[in-house]
Amino acid sequence: MFRPSRLAAGLSAALALSLTLSACGGRGARPEGDLAASKVTTIGVNSYLWRATLDTISFMPLLQTDSNGGVIVTDWYVNPQTPTERMKLTVSILDQDLRADAVRVAALREVNRGGQWVASPVEAATTQKLEDIILTRARDLRRGAVTG
Repeated sequence: MFRPSRLAAGLSAALALSLTLSACGGRGARPEGDLAASKVTTIGVNSYLWRATLDTISFMPLLQTDSNGGVIVTDWYVNPQTPTERMKLTVSILDQDLRADAVRVAALREVNRGGQWVASPVEAATTQKLEDIILTRARDLRRGAVTG
């Protein structure tokens, strides 16, 4: 039995396929792309910022990572040179673009007083410096992808 709706659907699919193939530029042509574009990612956030963050805080134990949401949470880290102080970080990647305002670092700091860990303020310069290090590393990774 002849069904016009099936024929129309088949023609529509064939037309779409031919338009897609013709947009590729003909036989043997490959689409060109910028491999180092700021949005090169298979995750939910900018891949350069994600990798740079993991590289920057690699000395700290990771507690949670969410590449789709762009959140990395570390566990408490005690620097062997200052055993009475510990830090915990939460890094949020806020965009798919490689931008200065696309990364935020929040830090918690505690000091050991008489065997008890007590919350202590974190200097704003500390989190700003970490953000700068992450951004610099992300730019280096992107530059490396451009030059190959």
